[in-house]
Amino acid sequence: MSRPQRSAGIPWGPFRLRIPFIHTKFMASEFFQGLSISAATGLALVPLLTGPFGLTFGEAVVMSMIHAFLISSAWMMFGEPYAPGWVTPALPFVITFVVSDSFVTPAEKFQAMTALSLDFALILVVLGVTGLGGKLVRIVPDVLKGGIIMGAALAAFLQIFDLEATNNVLVTQTFAATTALALSLILAFSEPLHRLQAKYPMISRVVSLGLLPGFIVAGLVGYFTGELHYDIQWGILDPPVMDLWNKVSPFVIGWPSFGVFLECLPLALITYIILFGDMVTGEEILKEAAPERPDEPLEINNTRSHLSLGIRNFLMGIFAPFFPTQGALWTGIHVVVVQRWRRGPKVMGSLYDGIASYYVFNIPLLMLILPTLTLLKPLMGIALLMTLALTGFACTSVALDMAKTAAQRGVLLLTAVCLCLFEPWQGLLIGVLATVLMIDIKPPAVSQKAVGKSSIDGKSEGAPLLDQ
Repeated sequence: MSRPQRSAGIPWGPFRLRIPFIHTKFMASEFFQGLSISAATGLALVPLLTGPFGLTFGEAVVMSMIHAFLISSAWMMFGEPYAPGWVTPALPFVITFVVSDSFVTPAEKFQAMTALSLDFALILVVLGVTGLGGKLVRIVPDVLKGGIIMGAALAAFLQIFDLEATNNVLVTQTFAATTALALSLILAFSEPLHRLQAKYPMISRVVSLGLLPGFIVAGLVGYFTGELHYDIQWGILDPPVMDLWNKVSPFVIGWPSFGVFLECLPLALITYIILFGDMVTGEEILKEAAPERPDEPLEINNTRSHLSLGIRNFLMGIFAPFFPTQGALWTGIHVVVVQRWRRGPKVMGSLYDGIASYYVFNIPLLMLILPTLTLLKPLMGIALLMTLALTGFACTSVALDMAKTAAQRGVLLLTAVCLCLFEPWQGLLIGVLATVLMIDIKPPAVSQKAVGKSSIDGKSEGAPLLDQ
């Protein structure tokens, strides 16, 4: 029988440090799955960082490494029992907001990212310490939550099909990008395909790989059509850490003005509403599995989760600002690890063994070795496209389940459109007013749980796709 979780690691304050290889064991199955999935998603932001944000390829990779380390710190430094990831539904909002005429230079864009990260960190710490987070989310009607989530879907699709945007991969890599888009959506959401999983184990294994099959096929299609060109290089990346620091840190480029902090606050609040649903989802998944693993009692602490997320977002905001890559849950990975963990200590000694093997063990291999980086480099734009497409599809599914009447569906869509067309505070204000004036609001007795259930239902289909 494995040692209880409470005795593993080194406690510090409300947190618990777990050193890889000392407090966690290597799990080969989780390692190889994590390596392949991270290869498809971990560097998806590089095209954005090397485009409107003005970083070099090496600097963008270093920023992705910092994000990956901060994500891993959730379980490694803070003792969180969740497989962490991005707050992906907020990503389309953020891209639309920051890559706009309001923030012209790369320095201004990174200052906006810093403001978003620090606003979010402040919200997390205040709501976590006071315990007001759950009360706030319960007050927000489901139709307004649905409008926010649907807005994320619309923003994602607008980013994908903005064919006039510079270097849109649907224009520059048409065949490869279309192939990747089609395969990823079919594998994640096709009902006929999912019905065949129980009958054909091979189909189930392919579907479980998430982004990877579409990624591989797109790479081959792009090679044979001449849309993708591979220049494989050998060696180890010499990370330009100081060059990145000089381009992104507010200590060098300057701090955002008070006005920028205020302008970013509504979007940070919208992100918190989305995040809270992920936290409820992760907790419910663990509570369901816990009776089967009495040997490892789980320490679920909502205040600790808020504080750790606040610290992670604060550190990101001053070292590598790109909001919202520091979230609570990568739902698909969390489900996969918990399913193996619940089978007993002979299969997985500790939940943290599985989580650790998915994350920290593959970061150096993926992001420092040049053959891996240069092989993936032509495909990174496609990876971002796939991430946005799956986010849009899954968010649509979740949002539509949250509106039951004609009035609710109308308000939901109005809120979503306004969030995409106007400033975040304007869109949110219109959504609030429309909800108050048009919807018969009843006490949301099960609202919090409904958010968690929607997250489970809406994201498990996309496995490791939506949250990372």
